[in-house]
This record gives sequence, C-alpha cells and structure tokens, in this order.
Amino acid sequence: MARKIFNNAASALEGLLADGMFICAGGFGLCGIPERLIDAVRDSGVSNLTIASNNAGIDNEGLGKLLRTRQIKKMISSYVGENKEFERQYLAGELEVEFCPQGTLAERCRAGGAGIPGFYTKTGVGTTVAEGKETKTFEGQEYILERGIFGDLAIIKGWKADESGNLIFRKTARNFNQPMATAARICVAEVEEIVPTGSLDPDHIHLPGIYVKRLIVGAPYDKKIEQKTVRAREVA
Repeated sequence: MARKIFNNAASALEGLLADGMFICAGGFGLCGIPERLIDAVRDSGVSNLTIASNNAGIDNEGLGKLLRTRQIKKMISSYVGENKEFERQYLAGELEVEFCPQGTLAERCRAGGAGIPGFYTKTGVGTTVAEGKETKTFEGQEYILERGIFGDLAIIKGWKADESGNLIFRKTARNFNQPMATAARICVAEVEEIVPTGSLDPDHIHLPGIYVKRLIVGAPYDKKIEQKTVRAREVA
C-alpha cells in the first residue's frame, strides 16, 4: 500500500498527464482545492484540457492558475463569478464553457463514477440548460437527459488519509471532492496528513482507498479567502 504514497505532486502525476485530456477537479470555491496538484499540472505544460469543476477558482488561485497560462480549452462548471480572466476568455471566444446547475453537476459526477451513463432531471427544463438535450415525460412532467461525467484523471484534496488511501474530508471540502474522486479512470489525492493504516475509524471514512491510486501530503497550506468583507470599527 505504501506504493500509493509519493513524495510530491509532480511525481504523483508522472505519466498521467497528456494534452487534450479530461480532468475532474475537486473543491468548493477555494475550499478543498487540490492546490499542489493544480500547480503540478500547470508546471507540466499540458494544454487543451477539459476540466469539470464546481468553479474555476479566482484569478491566480486554484484553477485560475491554469486559465492564466491558457492550458484550459473547456470548463464544465456551475459557478464562475469570482474569476475575471475566466470572464474575459469566455467573452472573447477563447474558452469553451458548459454551464451546469450545481446539483446536476454533482449528480453527473456521481453517476459517472457509478457507471450510469445518463439520468433524467427537471432542473433546467424550459431554460437554455435544456437546449439540444433529449426530453422525456414522466407522469405528466417533462425531464431532460443529463449525461454522466467520467474523466481521464481526478485530482482531489482531503483532510486526512491512511496509508491505504482511505480518506476523510472536512466540511464543505466534501461537497465535490467525493464525487469527483470516483468520476475518472484514476484518482490522485493530496491530503494534510497521512496516518498508519488502521488508525482511522471505519465509520468516519468518506472515500474508500480503492478509489485513490496515488497520494501525497500537501501541507502546509495557507487559507485563502475569495472575498473578505469587513466593517468599520465602532467607536464608543
């Protein structure tokens, strides 16, 4: 099992990256993003990437780093409002974008990981989301067909793992890291701490180690905040 553990992100991704590949990236805003693995993808120089992620980070943070270096060809996302470079590339026709409702995106990844090629949902019916998609009526209600997502590579961030790759997420980091981990041919994870196998309570495991093929410790991390809102100090 120790063969799962690599010294750094570059070595963990060695032999896995290629131009034009499809990457599923975990994270929710800047929470739980695989920072070290994103940096290694950037440094590798691969291009024409399709990336499925809840969001595109912010300028120069998270996936925003790959947008800045023009390595992303297409984004499949539900929220991109914090990234000005994303906006510029999209409006200039330099970036292909597939907007997807947040719950639908999570389910598309979960479905892909479960071997389900598609499912029907009411979300998006009657909107631009439904354009070009197959529809079906169930009990008098219209539904649209959404396709499951299954990529070449998943990069995710966890809190703690054991040496077998069993993994625990913290709070909102669990929102998309867990489904993304299953929605690709191979999953590489970075965590804050690796403990001996058997140290974690089986009831606390969020992602079984069978899904995690390669693993690194990415700590220490600096907590980044997307938007900081403050108010003036009240004077007594």
